Amino acid sequence: MKHIFVFALVLSINLTAFSQETTKPANKDNIGDFTALNDAGILWKSSEVKAPFLVVYFYPAAMTSGCTKEAISYRNDKPTLEKMGVTIVGVSGDEVKNLKHFKESYHLNFTLLSDAEGKIANKFGVPTSTGGSITKAFNGNSFLLTRGITASRWTFVLDKNRKIIYKNSDVNAAEDSKNIINIISKIQQH
Repeated sequence: MKHIFVFALVLSINLTAFSQETTKPANKDNIGDFTALNDAGILWKSSEVKAPFLVVYFYPAAMTSGCTKEAISYRNDKPTLEKMGVTIVGVSGDEVKNLKHFKESYHLNFTLLSDAEGKIANKFGVPTSTGGSITKAFNGNSFLLTRGITASRWTFVLDKNRKIIYKNSDVNAAEDSKNIINIISKIQQH
């Protein structure tokens, strides 16, 4: 009886791991449409993006060190990326008001999306953990920033059909936009 229980437990664990693994998107998976509130509190729709490439980068928390470096690199490289036919969106579990502060504080020139419930992260297979709150000061003002979930730092490139053509789950925050420029260049050469 003990052996049957152990076998059933191992089988259950293996089937659970298999089902979780197979639900995660892989390259060439079609993500389909997704929506979220943007940094202005307006509903953003992926279906309205007409650019040939959509870069969706997930980051843990607005106004933290690595996330700020990543956002600034995308801000600085946006003109180059736009010439390559790229639209950029940053996604985190932050509330809309956090995103507004983040965008204004660092003069970000691209859309930030609030994924407080982790629905977009789940759609992309991005691991999440519980959210939290941090207090950040900027220009003499103190902000309490709350997020519903904390997403892992992953970056995706989607083609015009919204299929994943590139996924990076080991992102170097400060170099992410440069890496994407290189990836898009290689894709365009083929």
